[in-house]
Amino acid sequence: MRHITQYRYASVVRESVMEVWMQPQRSARQRLVSFDLEIDPPTQVFSYADSFGNAVYHFDVPQPHDRLTITARAAVETQAPSPLPQSLDTGEWDRLRSEFLRGENFDFLHPHGFARETEALRVYERDHDIDALRRKDPLTAVRALNQTIYESFGYEAGVTRADSPIDDVLQARKGVCQDFVHVMLAILRSWGIPARYVSGYLFTDKKHGDRSDPDATHAWVEVFLPSLRWIGFDPTNNSEASERHVACAIGRDYSDVPPSRGVYKGDSESVLAVGVRVSKARAALAEPEFLRVSRPMARAGGPRRVQPRSAAHEHQQRLHQMQQQQ
Repeated sequence: MRHITQYRYASVVRESVMEVWMQPQRSARQRLVSFDLEIDPPTQVFSYADSFGNAVYHFDVPQPHDRLTITARAAVETQAPSPLPQSLDTGEWDRLRSEFLRGENFDFLHPHGFARETEALRVYERDHDIDALRRKDPLTAVRALNQTIYESFGYEAGVTRADSPIDDVLQARKGVCQDFVHVMLAILRSWGIPARYVSGYLFTDKKHGDRSDPDATHAWVEVFLPSLRWIGFDPTNNSEASERHVACAIGRDYSDVPPSRGVYKGDSESVLAVGVRVSKARAALAEPEFLRVSRPMARAGGPRRVQPRSAAHEHQQRLHQMQQQQ
């Protein structure tokens, strides 16, 4: 994966301070093979783990500059999640009401930022009979909600902004992945189902009916069901999260985990350009095989006499051969 973010300034700015959430997570189904972050102009990069356990990189460019480029490269191995059952028993709703469960998932049960109920959302719920979905078991209800959002909104970039409130997508009936996720989060939390925002990347495949932009980051929803733990749903593509979804960070909504965020000093307008590429590796990455030392081939021309050598001399020869192999 390669993710390039470039800020261009109309005139020189004195300083830029940035944070980025671009490193893929390490989990049971996702192994981070490598990650590299390149900053231009060059500067020292620091990191910390935020309150949700996400890897956050931050840096300061203290010298004057008229553009800032952030290039993140990563290699990740993913595994397909275990198949979900067709349904759960309706007793799952009672398990979701557990005081312990609600305390453990407090952040993902309450409105926050963009993911909150509004009058426009209540109208949308009435128009699409969303409340009827709760008469089913929680897993079936979440699947049905995922499909309803997919069918009732068109995918179109440029209709909303990164800081658009939820009412913008509800009015336009068009938007992008983060808009659909905020709608789904607000409804799920009102049902009492813990739900969190996941930012990352998607290896798009038109054969699967994906409508996501292959040159952009992606977002989807994870819900907590006691019988299944955290499971992912993608309302943009009407699918469950799969091995094609690469998670970078989790939060309550987009404002918790934007790919990049920062400020600069200077009286200048800025323009943001982003390019994302996600591709399959041609071959699995392996450890270097520098310990395999082949025997030197004999010279042509028949047998030759070998002079006896000391053990120390033979040891030096083997070391020399190993260095050449390396």
